[in-house]
Amino acid sequence: MLPTFPFAGRTYSYDPAEPLDISLPLQPGKDQVNCFWAEPVQFDTIRVGSFVGSVALGGSTNYQRVHVTPHGNGTHTECYGHISPDPAVTLNQCLRRFLFVARLVSVAPALQPNGDLVVLLADVQTALMAQPDHAIPEALVLRTLPNDPAKRTRQYSGTNPTYIEPALAEWLVEHNVQHLLLDLPSVDREEDAGLLLAHHAFWQYPAQPRRESTITELIFVPSKVADGLYLLNIQITSLEIDASPSKPVLYLLNEQG
Repeated sequence: MLPTFPFAGRTYSYDPAEPLDISLPLQPGKDQVNCFWAEPVQFDTIRVGSFVGSVALGGSTNYQRVHVTPHGNGTHTECYGHISPDPAVTLNQCLRRFLFVARLVSVAPALQPNGDLVVLLADVQTALMAQPDHAIPEALVLRTLPNDPAKRTRQYSGTNPTYIEPALAEWLVEHNVQHLLLDLPSVDREEDAGLLLAHHAFWQYPAQPRRESTITELIFVPSKVADGLYLLNIQITSLEIDASPSKPVLYLLNEQG
């Protein structure tokens, strides 16, 4: 018997043995996705006296230091501490649940008069209405089209990547969407004079901060994964900072008769 999960007055089953990993792994080298001019991921072998932390180099164990910038080096989840001066606002303190019902939608960004590509509220609403069940869950997973596999390794810095319009962030708040996941470097324009309008709108900061809400950026949802309703598991590290490398995982939800 498969486990079940309730949503909108209905019961859904899911298969724990069929996870859909939508994260991008962290690894050194040119194939690591990167944005906002972050230093590349680096793994360093620890050396202390005669000890070398590499079995390949004659050590007894592998023992490495990891250099990573969560906001720039791959899939990461962030809380409103990203735009707050309070160091006590950390993702580890804000994200206290890890399972959510999520809806995956695919949307093509719209070309704006200034040349920017922007995900518009109207297009997301249209994509949601195209699904059989229009109920809006706690989490929205946004896949941009075309779904180019090059997203896995793209070097975004200085390219003015696609972003979302602030009106979409406001609408998500109105519909109590707590978690937004997308395959873009940021919900905001790469260079926007520090306004971060979509970040502020989604977290309602500083007026009424949505402490439990998160944004996860630089995911990748394979094209074979259909739009629809999923159980989402957001996995993070227990770092007391505003963001963490993360591993969001989806499980297809099937309504029970």
